[in-house]
Amino acid sequence: MNTDMSFLHLITQASFVVQCVMALLLIVSIASWLFIVQKIRMLSEAKRQANNFEEAFWSGGDLRELYTAVNERAGSLSGVERIFEAGFAEYARLSRTQKSPERIVETTQRVMKVALSREIDRLETHLNFLATVGSTSPYVGLFGTVWGIMNSFRGLANVQQATLSMVAPGISEALVATAIGLFAAIPAVVAYNRFTNVVERLANRYENFVDEFSTLIQRQAFAKE
Repeated sequence: MNTDMSFLHLITQASFVVQCVMALLLIVSIASWLFIVQKIRMLSEAKRQANNFEEAFWSGGDLRELYTAVNERAGSLSGVERIFEAGFAEYARLSRTQKSPERIVETTQRVMKVALSREIDRLETHLNFLATVGSTSPYVGLFGTVWGIMNSFRGLANVQQATLSMVAPGISEALVATAIGLFAAIPAVVAYNRFTNVVERLANRYENFVDEFSTLIQRQAFAKE
């Protein structure tokens, strides 16, 4: 007797618990791909904005004009633009009310570091989810496989003579859970490692900008004494 061993048939004929495991893994896999696509767009835009802003910042133009141009897009700022906007706004405010250059520089640096922390948190959104999917999905799939194999062998308890054709379908159904678990985990792990590297590079660029901008502010603040 021929047994249907197609992928769809193995899923539909699996036990309820194994089907629940498969459904969970498929949902997690779809969510992972949505986050991966979203993160690719976000990081690409962050790198593009950083390149454009740094080119304008180091072009030698007036920083007040740059701030005015940036502030006109206040609702859509992100990354290094947001850090610059927060730092320069605080510097301009303190320059009118504060006489101590040390206080101006210290407070401006603190404001920029807060903005830096928020931008890094934004870049790291969903990375923990990808890491969790990558580390747990194979084990969830393995649970489904073990459960399916247990049911397969339990069904042989009342059989006088077990054959490979009787055992193979049940084991195949169970192994599908592991395959789906790996299908969910592998892209998540690859994406997590890639995105972590990109976020780390962007964070370093942001931190370098904070240091460089702080140096410029320090020079201007002490030049006014």
